[in-house]
Amino acid sequence: MYVCSCFGITEEQVRQHAAAGACTPRQIASVSRAGTDCGSCVRRIQGLLGRGACPRSEAARRPERESAPGRVPAAGPAVPGGPVRTAAAA
Repeated sequence: MYVCSCFGITEEQVRQHAAAGACTPRQIASVSRAGTDCGSCVRRIQGLLGRGACPRSEAARRPERESAPGRVPAAGPAVPGGPVRTAAAA
């Protein structure tokens, strides 16, 4: 049965992608485009993936390390008002 009518993706294809390691609707979308057009199939994809039904890598099971005190996250702090414009960019 079709899950994504926009791109013709079937339940079996979603299961195959999940067996290959795509464990979230976003990962399914990246390998098949399912869920990226109208979005009506995303809940169905979530249902097919279920909880814990997808094999996870060891890295995904490890909890994230907390950053060291005083360390700025890689993305940096949010700046109100957006990016700073320089004379060269203006």
